[in-house]
Amino acid sequence: MDRNSITGLVLIFVIIAGSFYLMKPSDEEIKRERQLQDSLAKARAGVETLKTDTVTEVTPVLDSALLSSPFGRATVGEEKILTLENEHIRASISTKGGRVKSVELKDQKTYDGQPLMLFEGDHNKFGLFFSAAGKNIITNDLFFSTEGYDVQVAGQDSASVTFRLTYAPDKYIDYIYSIKGGDHNLGFTIVTKGMQDVVAPTENQLVLNWEASLFQKEKDMKSERQRSTLYYALTDGEVDHLNTAKDDEEEVKDKIEWISFKQHFFSNVLISDQGFNGGKIDVYTSTDDRIVKLFSANLHLDFNRQDINTYPMHFFFGPNQYKVLKAHGYGLEKQIDMGWGPMKWINRFITIPVFNFLDSFNWSYGLVILILTVMLKLVLSPLTYRSYVSMAKMRVLKPEMDQIKEKVGQDNPTLLQQEYLKLYKQAGVNPLGGCIPLLLQMPFTIAFFFFFPNLFELRGESFLWVKDLSTYDSPITFSPLPLIGMDHISLMCILMTVATLLSTWYNNSISGAANAQMKYIGYFMPLIFLFVLNSFPAGLNYYYFLSTVITFGQQVVIRNMINDDKILAIIEANKKKPGSEKKKSKFQQRMEEYMRQQQAQGKGKK
Repeated sequence: MDRNSITGLVLIFVIIAGSFYLMKPSDEEIKRERQLQDSLAKARAGVETLKTDTVTEVTPVLDSALLSSPFGRATVGEEKILTLENEHIRASISTKGGRVKSVELKDQKTYDGQPLMLFEGDHNKFGLFFSAAGKNIITNDLFFSTEGYDVQVAGQDSASVTFRLTYAPDKYIDYIYSIKGGDHNLGFTIVTKGMQDVVAPTENQLVLNWEASLFQKEKDMKSERQRSTLYYALTDGEVDHLNTAKDDEEEVKDKIEWISFKQHFFSNVLISDQGFNGGKIDVYTSTDDRIVKLFSANLHLDFNRQDINTYPMHFFFGPNQYKVLKAHGYGLEKQIDMGWGPMKWINRFITIPVFNFLDSFNWSYGLVILILTVMLKLVLSPLTYRSYVSMAKMRVLKPEMDQIKEKVGQDNPTLLQQEYLKLYKQAGVNPLGGCIPLLLQMPFTIAFFFFFPNLFELRGESFLWVKDLSTYDSPITFSPLPLIGMDHISLMCILMTVATLLSTWYNNSISGAANAQMKYIGYFMPLIFLFVLNSFPAGLNYYYFLSTVITFGQQVVIRNMINDDKILAIIEANKKKPGSEKKKSKFQQRMEEYMRQQQAQGKGKK
């Protein structure tokens, strides 16, 4: 090898050695690479662990970028569930989000006998929204820490558990849950410590987000959806709700005291001692046949720039039983739809107190409904009597009315009505005397149309062949019929319809004033109600059946008490009285004035 070759090899060696020296990684670079390789090795081990053991949960190693983000260490963790329990509720609280993950009503079951869960697993969200260090923070996705343990209380006992979301040792958010014996409440308080420098300076409010998918609990999904929606109360006591028949949303500007995700017979209510500063609420019907509706609320909490902010609240998880909700306060009982106008007041101040009194004897609800119906019919019996007497007077007058009709003819209805009015005046009969008492009874009849479908006490209660008085009985089922979708026949509804048809036939047979057209309408209406009420609660149809039967019995008794000859004698005596002695009813005065106007118009046209 010549000198030139040796010189070349030496230069190549020097260049290579210099490159290794100059490109050697620093100690810091070596440390980062070692951490990366260790992390990859642990991650690969974690994947293998998940493949072989689905129960074991591996906590990933946080990289420096994740650690530097707000609440970075809380983005991963191992979920832990604590249970807070009393005689009525069993609430499971998760460290993931620090939220109520599920609530079971211990003394209730679903329609098919399963444990009644108001919330179920991951089908709900709950947490605060705010900005920190340029990032949106959603506490529902972060892991809280707790030193608490499962709690079970009863009687006068109480206990509390704290879940903490830590930003720094002196900067954190606490969720404090508390429970005591004997009620359906779960205490909940949010405390922020040192967060005035963490929350973005442009924000003066925190947003409390609550979302839930509530599953079917009753036999009739259609009815459950029709009676489930989001209710809320303003701090001035006004209670309102979103639409029950369709999807709905609303932006509430006023201060809100409580918000309720209400199903047919159960409610999930969040009540704030300080009130929420408005918010957006919505409710949607799910395409999932198991889910009744989807609820969502974004509520505003005022955030003050101070070291500690406290937001005291509590949950109510319980039945929509009027006396339970009323005893809790806050106007929660207004969630129960008791009708509108006079029907609402009848139910609240008459029907419910009487029902609760009868319920205190621990009788079967079939017997309670029977006694309630009898009491109502006895109270309304004077109106029934007056209505029947008026019908009897019209029946006695029918022969004379037929003579007038034959004499005047039907070509001049105005003159015919004038002659009828003269006859009514002479006989001292009010043609509306039979209608007015019936109209006065209508609010009571309609009030029960709202009362029974929303009566929690009937839920799961059996009577005769009916397994559950709060929903329809279906001894006969079949494939849904085209167009109407009917898939069952309610025997209680059949009994109600038959009783109504027989009562209609009896009334038509003894009423001389009913024409053929009115008779057909009387038979047609019960058949319509057969299809309308077929899917309504058996308790409601049972009440209407009893009401019809008792009314029929009252009419038979009154019929035997009233003598048509005596009524005719009274009418003839009234005819003989001088005209000045006969006081005109307001109806007669209005009808005579109307007839005079009609005659004047007819002469004007001529």
